[in-house]
Amino acid sequence: QRLGVLHVGQRIEEQADFEKIYKNAWADNANACAKQYAGTGALKTDYTRTGKRTQWGLIMDGWNSLIRYYKNNFSDGFRQDAIDLFLGNYSVDEVEPVSPLHVKKDWKFLALPIIMVVAFSMCIICLLMAGDTWTETLAYVLFWGSASFGTFAIILYNGKDFVDAPKLVQKEK
Repeated sequence: QRLGVLHVGQRIEEQADFEKIYKNAWADNANACAKQYAGTGALKTDYTRTGKRTQWGLIMDGWNSLIRYYKNNFSDGFRQDAIDLFLGNYSVDEVEPVSPLHVKKDWKFLALPIIMVVAFSMCIICLLMAGDTWTETLAYVLFWGSASFGTFAIILYNGKDFVDAPKLVQKEK
């Protein structure tokens, strides 16, 4: 009212067009910020836009959460390194001939996840396409199930190696 947008006694809730534009602008801004920070759109934008939780919004929040989990754990270390360099939290050592950013990946980073996915897929296929006898089907399912469980256990045991952690250390203050 002091700025002259509303008349005296007029309420913001009475301005449906303005409220819709404002809520959409707010949700769009949240999406832009979340994409920069987390790599996905913001959560609960369906509620921000409409004031109601929808089934589709719930599904999208679950999808965005899965993508965030993957990115934060397996492909986001370089972002933190870039932020640390930009903010000056890491000082480059001119004497060091090798870049700390260049770390050679071992064979297991590609092979183990592929083996696990293939073994799990074969286990599901063996369940869906039963063999001539139930013992044959059971043998295939047990083999592929144990192969997928075994590779999953190896990945869990070496979990810290699979995480894409930042490679630059903090500068001492």
